[in-house]
Amino acid sequence: MLTQALLVDDSRSVLNFLKRHIEAEGLVEATTFLDPLEALACARERAFDLVLVDYEMPHMDGISFIRTLRALPGCADIPIAMITSRQTDDVKMEALQAGATDFLPKAPQSVEMTVRLRNLIQPGAAVRKLNDRAAHLASEVAAATRKLGEREEEIILRLALAVEYRDNDTGEHTLRVARYSRIIAEQLGLSARLCRDIYLAAPLHDVGKVAIPDNILLKPGKLTDEEMAVIRTHARIGERILADSSCELIQLGAQIAAGHHERWDGAGYPNGLKADEIPVAARVVAVADVFDALTTRRPYKEPMPLEMARNYLIENAERQFDPTCVEAFLSRWEEVVAIAAGQQATPFQKTEATLAPYIESAVECRSAGDRSPGAASAT
Repeated sequence: MLTQALLVDDSRSVLNFLKRHIEAEGLVEATTFLDPLEALACARERAFDLVLVDYEMPHMDGISFIRTLRALPGCADIPIAMITSRQTDDVKMEALQAGATDFLPKAPQSVEMTVRLRNLIQPGAAVRKLNDRAAHLASEVAAATRKLGEREEEIILRLALAVEYRDNDTGEHTLRVARYSRIIAEQLGLSARLCRDIYLAAPLHDVGKVAIPDNILLKPGKLTDEEMAVIRTHARIGERILADSSCELIQLGAQIAAGHHERWDGAGYPNGLKADEIPVAARVVAVADVFDALTTRRPYKEPMPLEMARNYLIENAERQFDPTCVEAFLSRWEEVVAIAAGQQATPFQKTEATLAPYIESAVECRSAGDRSPGAASAT
């Protein structure tokens, strides 16, 4: 690849002379400009390996040109030589401070010109190779990092799906909770990175269920007090499974697993945390998890209509749920309905009066974290 040189001088004869000399050995391709402003415009669009610029020019002197060029992306290290007949100490000092690499006399001997240009071309080509190598390495690192992230995400999702299959679910609950959680996180104004991480870690909220015996986890009837106590252990078990990971996503998953059954009023489990003591990711997933549990058809219950589940969230804000999370969730209600529509293909039609006993048992279920006949299974 030819070294690309930018030549700037208001004298056409000087430009032609420089171009002949710099291209003489066939290693350089020179682009010439009489106007320094046009040269700068070109430098913003193209990469150059070497720049030769006159000192005295219309519109902009060589020192101002060098200073402006050095500030452009990719121009911090390229060799820049100033062409001048005024090689006084003050001019040289000012040019060096602006970023000049060398000086060429205005009326040079051809041998001197050839040697000094060669000395500029060699580091210019080296800088190009280093920049190309650095860009290649950066691209390789970015690709490897992206691939690692994709594998990390896949492992998390597959682990979460395995847990959902144990609970007689095909994994849709996991995906819906993740989508609902992202809506809440975004509306809370959390950083883009944290919104993404909550979306990816939310499916791990029930990973502790892998340790719950099938006769309790899959029991269609009301759970005894002893069985409810066993069910409640899934929060601590999930935290232990995910704790002490070097992966930030897994660390966030541990927070969610441990805290998604805590309540805003402090009546939740396993630690009785309240309000801001509960990690924000766990508060977000708590709303998403309960809403999906209420509106999902399970073997032991019909789904609650979306509007009734919405009202349940509103009524339990500041008691069970962080009110800002509920507000954030409901502020994008049309999206929530669209996500839920995928699993509510056949709307469940019941009046509020006929659903009153169901709502009562669901409230008890979500406050205690158990599963009762007709209640939502989001334990």
